[in-house]
Amino acid sequence: MTPELGHFVLALALALALVQSTIPLFGAARGNLLWMRSARSTAFGQVVFVGLAFAALMRAFVVSDFTVLNVANNSHSLKPMIFKVAATWGSHEGSLLLWVFILTIFGAAVAAFGSNLPETLRARTLAMQAWISVGFLSFLLFTSNPFERVFPPPLDGADLNPLLQDIGLAMHPPLLYFGYVGFSIVFSFAAAALIEGRIDTAWARWVRPWTLAAWISLTAGIALGSWWAYYELGWGGWWFWDPVENVSFMPWLLGTALLHSAIVTEKRDAFKSWTILLAILTFSLSLLGTFVVRSGLLTSVHAFAVDPERGLYILGLLAISIGGSLALYAWRAPMMEGGGLFKPISREAGLLLNNLILATATGTVLFGTLYPLFLEAVSGDKISVGPPFFNGAFVPMMLPLVFVMGLGPFLSWKRADLVGVLQRVRFVVVLAVLATLAIWYFAKGGPVLAYLSILIALWLFFASLREWALRVRLFEVPLQESIRRARNLPRAAHGMTLAHAGVAVLMIGMIGSSVWKSEEIAFVEPGTSVNIAGFDVTFEGVQRVRGPNYIADQGTLRVERGGSFVTALKPERRSYPVAQSTTTESAIRSTLAGDLYASITEPSLDKAEESGAWTLRILYEPFVGLLWLGAAMLVIGGSLSLSDRRFRVGAPQSSKARSTKPVAAE
Repeated sequence: MTPELGHFVLALALALALVQSTIPLFGAARGNLLWMRSARSTAFGQVVFVGLAFAALMRAFVVSDFTVLNVANNSHSLKPMIFKVAATWGSHEGSLLLWVFILTIFGAAVAAFGSNLPETLRARTLAMQAWISVGFLSFLLFTSNPFERVFPPPLDGADLNPLLQDIGLAMHPPLLYFGYVGFSIVFSFAAAALIEGRIDTAWARWVRPWTLAAWISLTAGIALGSWWAYYELGWGGWWFWDPVENVSFMPWLLGTALLHSAIVTEKRDAFKSWTILLAILTFSLSLLGTFVVRSGLLTSVHAFAVDPERGLYILGLLAISIGGSLALYAWRAPMMEGGGLFKPISREAGLLLNNLILATATGTVLFGTLYPLFLEAVSGDKISVGPPFFNGAFVPMMLPLVFVMGLGPFLSWKRADLVGVLQRVRFVVVLAVLATLAIWYFAKGGPVLAYLSILIALWLFFASLREWALRVRLFEVPLQESIRRARNLPRAAHGMTLAHAGVAVLMIGMIGSSVWKSEEIAFVEPGTSVNIAGFDVTFEGVQRVRGPNYIADQGTLRVERGGSFVTALKPERRSYPVAQSTTTESAIRSTLAGDLYASITEPSLDKAEESGAWTLRILYEPFVGLLWLGAAMLVIGGSLSLSDRRFRVGAPQSSKARSTKPVAAE
């Protein structure tokens, strides 16, 4: 009975979404306060009904209700409870229900915390959000019912893809969806502002925290997915330019541009068209990602292999959302005032360059991702666009951006004194050059581009610290005074410093693990030793171990350095009988200096019966730990900025705005 209740409340949520998408718009047009405020009640009703549906589906997975087709196809009675819960969003239908649930959460959040918004703007924003809900709720109910029954029910389930039975990937989709869907509310704010014709500094202040919250979640989701791929897939890589990785990366790039563009709109009443367009395109790319992974175009561990009819439905939603919003933008954007003027050397100019580079980089990734799909659809030819293209086209584009990131905070608004800026950063340049020379001395080799990238990363790191030190006048005044200044700084200032420094740390991790990586692959028997990066790794054999729903061959590796014992690594090769598949569980010794990474694969067929030989893969990846540290600094820095008191205090309404506040119809 619970699945039927879940299906019923989804239908009720669709009915509320239809009401919310129309009545508040008419109310805003006619100045009817009662109709406008109905959006709050319907937004709360939607989140309650969709939340009940999500809880009903989760219960079906927890109790292993195999009369539900979704549960029968994606769960098993022997699966650990944590993965039964995670299986709720491990399928196409379940993940889409989570998508809609998060969508309604953001709508309800605006209804609950948007009391400082003008009534008309809030009503139109919630109406736009409801139109998105109508599209996806109808998609769920008409093509992807998560509560569909199966008769006769199987005795047990088919189990979830073993690669997805991991705590890292259990948390990856919710974080990613909070990022994807978080940009929907920014999109709704932009569409509402275009309809209203009101885009000013107050609007930018309202939009910034929602943009920042979505960006933080998307950053954490991408980082967690990269970490999962690194330790779970057994390849030792953290980014593969997989099309499904790319469709999450593109909204992140444009979302970063949007975040900085909104700052200019708030501080200088400029970049209005940029901010609105970036809000539309960022969410459009989120919808594009939803289409790519659910249309059947791709075969990937990330993708949901579904029938093309569902893909056509999402393509229709994509065309309506993008086409309608861009048409509205083309109609209303020319009416927006240009805002404040600025000189070529100014903070506005630096942020404009930031937008241009990020938009160009996004276009490059978009082209490399979609061109093979278009070519195959038109001509039937299959080509692969992989890391060589993306690394060659994308990476050099990022270096000027990182340089500007370090210089931008030193520039003043409107017009900057370039000579004064150069005087403040001259020690930063010296430190970056000396540190790069030190790395060159110890690394003893490597491409010139790697050292140039390291130099720019170190420039950004030291420049970020220098800018913060100037704010608190570190070493210029007594330490107690500097601490007092640091406490009085807005949290957003600390967040910016930490996030920019995090980009530098992340870059060093990327470069070190890519350029100076060592790798050894060998057939090994008990007693075989392999030397890599100064470590002596001895293979001691394999033993059979049993997990809750798998059987594993667990290898034991003794690691020594200079004759002294360092650690023991235990990589596994797991077999899942129900899913009839195997996975590689790597073993990793992690330090900030580098990771020693080991995995074993199927034994050599021609040697297994005689000597029990296995294929051992060992890598040493310098500085790869800095990659995860840098990602964590980005998330923490963004969270610090989001906690800034200025984001919790609404922009004051002008007396004119208060005097024109609509009144309820009699």
